[in-house]
Amino acid sequence: MPNDKKGKGGTYIPETAYLGTDGGPASAPASADRAAVKQAKVIGEVSASMPHNDTKASEYGRAGAPPAGSVSPVFDDLAAASTPSEMNSNAKTGGAGPVKDGQFKDGSLDKDRAPPPQGPLTTNQGVLMADNQSSLKAGLRGPALLKDFILREKITHFDHERIPERVVHARGSGAHGFFEAFDSLEHLTCAAPFAEKGKKTPVFVRFSTVAGERGSKDTARDVRGFAIKFYTDQGNWDLVANNMPVFFIQDAIKFPDLVHAVKPEPHHAMPQAASAHDTFWDFVSLMPESTHMLMWQMSDRAIPRSYRMMQGFGVHTFRFVTREGKATFVKFHLTPKLGTHSLVWDEAVKIAGADPDFHRRDLWEAIDAGEYPEWTFGVQLIPEEDAEKFSFDLLDSTKIIPEELVPVTPIGRLVLNRNPDNFFAETEQVAFCAAHVIPGIDFTNDPLLAGRIHSYQDTQLLRLGGPNFHEIPINAAVVPVNNNQRDGFHRQTIHRGKVAYEPNSLAGGCPFQAGNAGFVPFPEPVSGVELTGKPEKFAEHYNQARLFFNSQTPAEQKHIIDAFAFELGKVTVPAVRERTVSMLRNVTDALAIPVAKKLGITKLPPPMPPATDKVFKPEVEKSDFLSLRSFPGEAGIRTRKVAILCEDGVDGAAVRNVAEALIAEGAVVRLVSSRLGAITGESLSVEADTTYEASPSVVFDAMVLPGGKSAAEAMMKNGEALGFVRTLFRHCKPMLVIGEGAQVLKKADIDPTASYPGVHVVAKGGDGTADLIASMIKHRHFERETDPPMV
Repeated sequence: MPNDKKGKGGTYIPETAYLGTDGGPASAPASADRAAVKQAKVIGEVSASMPHNDTKASEYGRAGAPPAGSVSPVFDDLAAASTPSEMNSNAKTGGAGPVKDGQFKDGSLDKDRAPPPQGPLTTNQGVLMADNQSSLKAGLRGPALLKDFILREKITHFDHERIPERVVHARGSGAHGFFEAFDSLEHLTCAAPFAEKGKKTPVFVRFSTVAGERGSKDTARDVRGFAIKFYTDQGNWDLVANNMPVFFIQDAIKFPDLVHAVKPEPHHAMPQAASAHDTFWDFVSLMPESTHMLMWQMSDRAIPRSYRMMQGFGVHTFRFVTREGKATFVKFHLTPKLGTHSLVWDEAVKIAGADPDFHRRDLWEAIDAGEYPEWTFGVQLIPEEDAEKFSFDLLDSTKIIPEELVPVTPIGRLVLNRNPDNFFAETEQVAFCAAHVIPGIDFTNDPLLAGRIHSYQDTQLLRLGGPNFHEIPINAAVVPVNNNQRDGFHRQTIHRGKVAYEPNSLAGGCPFQAGNAGFVPFPEPVSGVELTGKPEKFAEHYNQARLFFNSQTPAEQKHIIDAFAFELGKVTVPAVRERTVSMLRNVTDALAIPVAKKLGITKLPPPMPPATDKVFKPEVEKSDFLSLRSFPGEAGIRTRKVAILCEDGVDGAAVRNVAEALIAEGAVVRLVSSRLGAITGESLSVEADTTYEASPSVVFDAMVLPGGKSAAEAMMKNGEALGFVRTLFRHCKPMLVIGEGAQVLKKADIDPTASYPGVHVVAKGGDGTADLIASMIKHRHFERETDPPMV
């Protein structure tokens, strides 16, 4: 029997109701087992100790010095902490908990992390501020005075608080963690993270969308950045990855064109964070090498359920290099422990309105709750002598190496276990650069990678105000930085001595070059005539696009068709639509024909002429590794969000029993109603912690209708409740319906006797929780999907 957990007044409140960052119960938690709930309890107590601003009246008609500000009598450090996950520490984040003097090492964030402010306010110069409510004036109704340096400082700093956003990947979220090696890879690379079994390397990871601006929505159809900064004992290595293994273009010279095409059109600055417009499709339809990437972008991978449920890929082919100089081509892969899961498009659109911060919130809440995201870090290894044997070129970033040809070898795990203390200082100011590599990792001649090596450095110079962005705490290495680079904007280091050059004798020859102990570029033989152009295999544009489409489940293929139709339906120029369809015909008519039909193209255009007459026979026609369904995950229903709908008269015992069973499996349960607060139950009262309006069905993974005659009658008269049920059903999510809840299902135009996959209807007093959990493990039940939607 689940525990009978009750809040104040004997009302059942699931503990997970206090884990959200977007609302919560009307009552404060009565007890706290989890760190995040304990913090919520402490914050509530501190806030309640200050029921009003007791110095407010002193601001008016005052003569003489103002009083000191009010202070809570029950202040607690936990209340002022950014996150309970600050107790997790590593060489980069520094010690666990609040900072104490002398507890930091080189590069640790502890030396720059300020404790929660306590005591009186000061200016930036350390001068105590007597009054932070009113500016200095000549008389209470007189003019403000220019000599008010405190006003000037405060306003001036405020006016300069924003910095330029990234040109791409502006919208992002990040977290600290670690990489742990499964075994030594010294036979493949001398890179520090892979030196020995069990070695842990601190990391900071930033996830992002690509096209949207800093304030855009999380759930746009887009590529997701998956950038990892490894703080190694050889210096910083940045793996600037994406959640898709290929890209739109083959050469970096086209990157400005691509970004200009996908960004809002310059004459009217629309649309925001969207590729569904004329200029993008005009560009890609004239660049057939983008076809493979378009398959990925129009697939469900472009609308992930969570950052924690998407793969990561290094995109380019890199080199592993041993201490002896032997090289192996390598591609990097990250596979989430929770499996790969997505939203559906209608859901993504609705979430964008209901919670634009959906992915950011999901990541933060999971880490605060102790549910640390984890990925298996793997590699595809290709001996140099095998580089030419494939039908595609390893240097072509529009191609993958099918895993049937080169399996992915797991070499470690990536775990994120600490949220940032300050979003701007860490997530916004972190600077990734594809040129940041360490001994044991080297580049190849991928022409897209060559441009990225230079572009990222330029971006940070502008965005972060000069060449010293490496001194910003989040970017600092955890090993000593020892060179003769000096001065520039925002220089922090105070160098001692007179020498700033090498070689020298005045400083005893220091610092000196490291020789073989340092980074030594791989000695690749290079010969050839200077020219522009691309290798012959780069000209084949459709084999892998076809491979991707053929490898999807029928539901995923339908979603790709629908996505192309939606995006091209937003295009205003018919010729661009037709050109794109002609390109898709080279993939398969199973894709091109239904897209054309949805677009009203009655005469199918001929296939676009290929860029080469040479035929490159693909080694693999269909892969077992390209569908999202290939990676269901191994964590059950942990962190899945379940809504239990409640109104007065609800079967409170059923609510409690189902909720506690789900929570025991790691799910996050919230009680949803037409209002917050106490809900009278048949046998046990409950407390709703959110509403249909504040938390619509799109932000949940599953739903429970627990029954209760009066509750069911209330829901059947409530359009928001019925809409909640219909939308969740339409999005193919699991549902448990108990007793009178079946009447609500019927009122929502869903036949409770129809045995829909993932919909479990049980009699009053019955227990369908195990069936619900089994359905939630599958995530969605696309067998319910119809075109057009049934509800």
